[in-house]
Amino acid sequence: MRERDLLGPWVRRFLLEHLVADRNLSRNTQVSYRDTLTILLPFVSKRSSLAVDQMKVGDISPSVVRAFLEYVEHERHCGLITRNQRLAAIRCLAYFVGAHAPEHLAWCTEVRSIPFKKTVKRVIDYLDKPEMNALLDAPVQSTKLGNRDHAMLLFMYNSGARADEVAGLCIRNLQIGTSPSVRILGKGNKWRVCPLWPMTVEVLRAQIDGRADSERVFLGRTGEPITRFGVHRLVTIYAAMARQKVEAMRTKRVSPHTIRHTTAVHLLRSGVDINTIRAWLGHVSLDTTNIYAEVDLEMKAKALASIDLSDLTTRVTKRSALPSLMEFMRGL
Repeated sequence: MRERDLLGPWVRRFLLEHLVADRNLSRNTQVSYRDTLTILLPFVSKRSSLAVDQMKVGDISPSVVRAFLEYVEHERHCGLITRNQRLAAIRCLAYFVGAHAPEHLAWCTEVRSIPFKKTVKRVIDYLDKPEMNALLDAPVQSTKLGNRDHAMLLFMYNSGARADEVAGLCIRNLQIGTSPSVRILGKGNKWRVCPLWPMTVEVLRAQIDGRADSERVFLGRTGEPITRFGVHRLVTIYAAMARQKVEAMRTKRVSPHTIRHTTAVHLLRSGVDINTIRAWLGHVSLDTTNIYAEVDLEMKAKALASIDLSDLTTRVTKRSALPSLMEFMRGL
């Protein structure tokens, strides 16, 4: 068997050369593509009864890829966005192989012809002020871990940080002296600076007091840095506790990204400029930030209340009277 037919060497070059050296993709994208292959290769191996190191390029046929995407959707219960992300990684691998091995060009074309599924734009969830307060009050602050969790939730609400940004936050990125702020490394390896509220500074100072600048801000039970999965788990736990006190939360799915949406909506309600919110959250395009103006029911209610309904009623009455006048003129 020729080495150019084996899948293993191509996967290695794809992860270490193409994604890193050739395209210089962000760390998050590299991890996403790696995770796709971590799921794909055992799936293909089990389906074809082949060891992973003996698999050939052709073993990842278009029919196998389609079966894998069905597996991602229906057995792993992933959404269409995740399904399309997995397909994007596979298509990128196929392009890399086809570009460097013309004998696999037909295979590359077939795999890359698998279409993405159209996703339905759903309304984002966010928390109103009483709901957010209930979430912040959920941790038992008389314990060390409760203090950490309260500080983490408050920091997420203050900064609008993503789960992986919270997990990767280092003490050296905090400025809690004059003009307190935090530097956050976001998507695309781009830094942004967010101001910190005095109450956030107070709880964060208690978390980092006496620790080295190189350490992570939020640590787990064993003293190891918390992961993004740990952040998700904690938010889910405290959201369940908050739902017992606030009935309106029972219909909402609360995740770290929900808190991020909440930050944006509350900033918008406070009169903060939309472009400032874009920079606050680290959005590349202003179109992404504009979704918060579309979903904020409170602002829509204020806009409706500002309409002069008496004038509108008069106009409707005049329009409804017009057909009768025309019929009268015809009678003449």
